[in-house]
Amino acid sequence: MPFAATHLAQPPSRETVDQWLGPTVLEFGTPWCGHCQRAQPLIEQALEDRDDVRHVKVEDGPGQRLGRSFAVKLWPTLVFLRDGRETARLVRPQTAQSIHEAVQGITATTG
Repeated sequence: MPFAATHLAQPPSRETVDQWLGPTVLEFGTPWCGHCQRAQPLIEQALEDRDDVRHVKVEDGPGQRLGRSFAVKLWPTLVFLRDGRETARLVRPQTAQSIHEAVQGITATTG
C-alpha cells in the first residue's frame, strides 16, 4: 500500500490495529494542520517505492479514541508498527531520512 494522501473517513479501532500483520505507519494529524502539511512531502518521499508498508492517515482530535490510545499529543505523529506493535515514533519529523530510517526498522525482518 503506497503513500496515503487522504485521511480515512472512519479510523480503525485499536483492536484492529493491534491485529495488523506486517509493517505499518500510522500518521496522526489533520488536513488543516500546518505542521502536518509541511511533513507530507517528507512522508511521501520516505514511503515512495515501499509498497510493502501500510500507510494509514488518521484524522486526530478531541475524543478520537485511536489517537488517545497511542497518547498522541502533537501533530503529525508517526507511529511505526510491526505486526501491530509499536517499534518507533516520530513527532513532527523534520527530514525524510528520519522517516526512512524508522521505516527500515519496521521492514528489517520483512524485506
